Amino acid sequence: MLEPAAETSAETPPEDVTSLDAQSTSDANRKGRANGLVEVRHWPIPVLMLVDVAILVVILVLLAMSRYEQKASIVNREGLGLALLLGACVYLATYSMLVARRCRWGTQDEVVGLAVVAIFLMSSMSAASILTHPAMLPLSVAVTAAPCAACGWLVLRYVAVQYHRARKRRQGRAGRRALVVGAGWGGRQAIAMMLDDAGSVLHPVGLVDDDSGKRHLGISGIRVQGRIEDLPELARRLGAEVVLLAVPSASPGLVQRVIDLTNQAGADLLVLPSLDEMLSTQGVSGPTREGIPGGVRIDLPRQAFRPVLLDDLLGRGAVEIDAEAIASYLRDKVVLVTGAGGSIGSQLCREIVQYQPARLVMTDRDDSLLHAVQLSVDGRGMLDSEDLVLGDLRTPGFISDLIGRHRPDVVFHAAAVKHLTLAERYASEAFLTNVAATSDLLATCVEQGVSRFVNISTDKAADPASVLGFSKRITERLTASFGVKAGPSARYISVRFGNVLGSRGSALTTFAAQLAAGRPLTITSAEMTRYFMTVHEASQLVLQAAVHGRSGEGLILDMGKPHNIEQLARRFAALQGFPPPTVVYTGVRPGEKMTERTLASDEPDHRPFHDLVTHVGMPLMPDDVLVDIDRVRRELGLGRFIDLHAWLKVVAYAAEPVSLSPGSVSSGRA
Repeated sequence: MLEPAAETSAETPPEDVTSLDAQSTSDANRKGRANGLVEVRHWPIPVLMLVDVAILVVILVLLAMSRYEQKASIVNREGLGLALLLGACVYLATYSMLVARRCRWGTQDEVVGLAVVAIFLMSSMSAASILTHPAMLPLSVAVTAAPCAACGWLVLRYVAVQYHRARKRRQGRAGRRALVVGAGWGGRQAIAMMLDDAGSVLHPVGLVDDDSGKRHLGISGIRVQGRIEDLPELARRLGAEVVLLAVPSASPGLVQRVIDLTNQAGADLLVLPSLDEMLSTQGVSGPTREGIPGGVRIDLPRQAFRPVLLDDLLGRGAVEIDAEAIASYLRDKVVLVTGAGGSIGSQLCREIVQYQPARLVMTDRDDSLLHAVQLSVDGRGMLDSEDLVLGDLRTPGFISDLIGRHRPDVVFHAAAVKHLTLAERYASEAFLTNVAATSDLLATCVEQGVSRFVNISTDKAADPASVLGFSKRITERLTASFGVKAGPSARYISVRFGNVLGSRGSALTTFAAQLAAGRPLTITSAEMTRYFMTVHEASQLVLQAAVHGRSGEGLILDMGKPHNIEQLARRFAALQGFPPPTVVYTGVRPGEKMTERTLASDEPDHRPFHDLVTHVGMPLMPDDVLVDIDRVRRELGLGRFIDLHAWLKVVAYAAEPVSLSPGSVSSGRA
């Protein structure tokens, strides 16, 4: 769904967001100290270094004795003593400067550091052996001592890690026993996090995986016990209270299968998110956080293991994008996002900033939303940046000042009125924001030489039947028409997609609020279906679509299969832990369709560049429409009646000059 720049909603005050974020950061720092193999040790680093020195001393003595067939009488004792002193000094110096305080003890980073220490040690001892007479150490001992000592250091760390994990498993028997689904990368990460986190309340007891090649695999002492279909029996036999799905790329079918098997086992189900999701600061569309009213979203980091969300059941996993191609048009460019505080606009900002634009200018008419998006993008939220612009695209002169002052190279236009029913009741608002403001923005961008313009559209523009659909169809045609005027090197395109899962004002937030209040779920019809995609997937595909889109084209994102709204609502309630909800049917409202479609009946499904992006040609708008848009805006400003429903419908399909005369005086409400 689209996100309106004009939309307002109940938002948590900035100070609440900051305090929650600070608390989350504090918890993350505390867990950061608990995570990793550094917690294997409870001794200071100098003590651990002395243990390494002791290993080096033992190795040197044993190698020297073996070189002289265990005859201590013929060993150069003075030279051996000097060698031990030299080796200890070289180790302490190099480890202190290159490894200590730079790498966690027992990690892969430290292994690399130890290799460097061993190279310095071998070089210094070999040089000393060659340059002294008689030789301080036999050259063979000087060369082999460092590699042997390094092996000893690694064995020490491996034994310490395994001891720590074994002790963690023994101590965790009073906690919650977890059966892990997936013995691949995700399974290894999940087990490592459970075993290495001293504060974890979960401890693994077994793995299941359908890959026959992993039948006898063991990870940190946790072995594969069987296939996924054996999950209920294994959970009962191992006493598992939690099933942890550790397959970040799991298909919706696999997720549903694991849910069903977990229910049979009577266990709780948790999910290991993908790495991108863990790093994302976008709020989830699932359970509301404690103390936060249902439906209000706050940008906080996701937890390591979380409950199953509708994203898992409806999403299609990771989207393949061409990051280099996206970076080629964003890096070192000035990028403007309108409606930056909305669900799509804010996620676009978070995605765009990763491609290192020269500047990212964010504009919205809601100051609270601007504060939230700045906080999620740069973590500051000070509201003092020149790249944060508070204003309404409908205000005369605002657009020309915005584009003239910031001179963007790329514009993502996400500001819109998006709610179908309100757009139907207040057609003038939809016209002024979706049509008139977009027309002004396009004209100014062409005049100022903006090279790339991406208009965010909606599936309701395909064979439209509502004010919202007609208005967005007009913006698609306007974008194509202005793209022709912008010149051959410019790219002005529209990207069309459907409902964004869990966005503000979407069906899920409505269901969440109704469930939390104990009210029935209001659903239009038992047969109504809609397309859904996650906000992360939508934003990535928008950026990808802009790579190959050309002026005059509309790009339609593949939304997968449509989902029945009632089934979606009941599944959502079950995932939240609510009993089967009562459903009240409200009936189809004016302008609503029972089923949406992403492509119009006359639009071919042509995907020349990306499997999830369809390219269609957009018909250009007659020249007199721009004049008529200004006329209608003036008439509305004077309070005169305009039949906007009829005007929008005619203009959406206009192939000839448009002529609709104003009628009697009215408030401007259609």
